[in-house]
Amino acid sequence: MRIPPWLRTKLPTSPAFAGTDSLVEGLRLHTVCRGAKCPNMFECYSKRTATFLIMGHVCTRNCAFCNISPGVTEPLDGDEPRRVSEAAHRLGLKHVVITSVTRDDLLDGGAAHFAAVIRAVREACADVGPSIEVLIPDFRGSRAALRTVLDAAPEIVNHNVETPPAHYGRIRPQADYRQSLELLRRVREAGGIPKSGLMVGLGETDEEVRGVLADLAGSGCRIATIGQYMRPSRKHPAVERYVHPDVFEEYARWGREAGLEYVFSAPLVRSSYNAAHVFERIAAAQPPATP
Repeated sequence: MRIPPWLRTKLPTSPAFAGTDSLVEGLRLHTVCRGAKCPNMFECYSKRTATFLIMGHVCTRNCAFCNISPGVTEPLDGDEPRRVSEAAHRLGLKHVVITSVTRDDLLDGGAAHFAAVIRAVREACADVGPSIEVLIPDFRGSRAALRTVLDAAPEIVNHNVETPPAHYGRIRPQADYRQSLELLRRVREAGGIPKSGLMVGLGETDEEVRGVLADLAGSGCRIATIGQYMRPSRKHPAVERYVHPDVFEEYARWGREAGLEYVFSAPLVRSSYNAAHVFERIAAAQPPATP
């Protein structure tokens, strides 16, 4: 199928793009923007923002949609929290988004490393007091691992369900849909802001999407993102449909009707795309603190 016009993006013209790219490379960091071939990378790098990918660039899982390679992982880099925090400070980020590869080889799934990065960013960027959003794996259902991340107090905890449960065996075989919903429920019970997202175009039906939105609302999730699956390479599953922008608007309506407070649904929406603006909307809606 030909890529429709609403999915075409322009190449960067801003010198800020090269500056962001150079900074990330110079600090020996990975970003999901480049690692996952995000279609919004040019726009985000040009705005001097990026989503940091920690714990290496090799994943212990093999999700069919993902461009990040599975394989043999390397030991954690103890200096990575400092370098991430330096990048966040030099970019002047007020909202820092941190994600990771899945590290099932680690006893805690990398939760302590997440917490170390969060603490380092808060310390290095204390002058702007950044909000922090993490996009975490499922930690194989470990309550202790999730608690380690929650104790570091990120403002938003994101965990994507990615696709309706009927498609997990083909698209996300090493994950568990109910376990992901349980993680979101635990985040909400702990007083955090849970966020999740899914892709469309992998063979799901609109009614299955509607069912996922209802499940997310039922788990206590407050924020949902929905975007178009884009095939990273010929080795990945083909796109089975390009969803029209009008249908994405319908998804957003369904999500709000189900009880989700914020639904961001459009072809180029990704988990961390415009994440700072999303948090600003949530913060603005919060009642003022009681003196």
